[in-house]
Amino acid sequence: MSSEDTPRAPRRAEIIRKTRETDILLDLGLDGCGRGEIDSGVPFLDHMLTLFAVHGFFDLKVTATGDTMVDDHHSVEDLGICLGRALSSSLGALEGIARYGSCHLPMDETLVRVVLDVCNRPYLHWGVTVREEKLGTFDTALAKEFFRAVAQHGGLTLHIDLLHGENGHHIIEAIFKGFGRALKAAVTPIALAGPLSSKGSL
Repeated sequence: MSSEDTPRAPRRAEIIRKTRETDILLDLGLDGCGRGEIDSGVPFLDHMLTLFAVHGFFDLKVTATGDTMVDDHHSVEDLGICLGRALSSSLGALEGIARYGSCHLPMDETLVRVVLDVCNRPYLHWGVTVREEKLGTFDTALAKEFFRAVAQHGGLTLHIDLLHGENGHHIIEAIFKGFGRALKAAVTPIALAGPLSSKGSL
């Protein structure tokens, strides 16, 4: 069997994070089929992470508890940290992946654009305004905090823009779906021995 025929090892990581504010177990499989088993303690985020898994064809399992009696901030941010760390761990040295991904994602009146580079240079551009401060009990400002944590701990340059839209649920849902699609494109295996970089490393 040639090296080209050698099966790729499953790209998967389990992250455990325990603090005085949260207790999280997150398991991410990049080469999955879109299975989501999500119990984050934040129902709206459960829905969004399920959409991320389904539309990115990732397998994602989350069990988490947090001090949601205060608010959802610590749980949402720490789940972003864990997702970013799982992504970084599952990709290792970033060898043999397409590296870049983008998606324009429509949902009814809403259109969002998600563009990312898996490059070990964390940066979030957030060009999104949501008029509603709350969707149910979820503080919509926490969506930015979630993606900031994912970018920081996953080594992503991540640009998220709302091109147009009015309904806050549609906007945030389109962002999570678009992020799943863009990330799937970026982590797609390519026939390259090392990282996709003229410098030879990322």
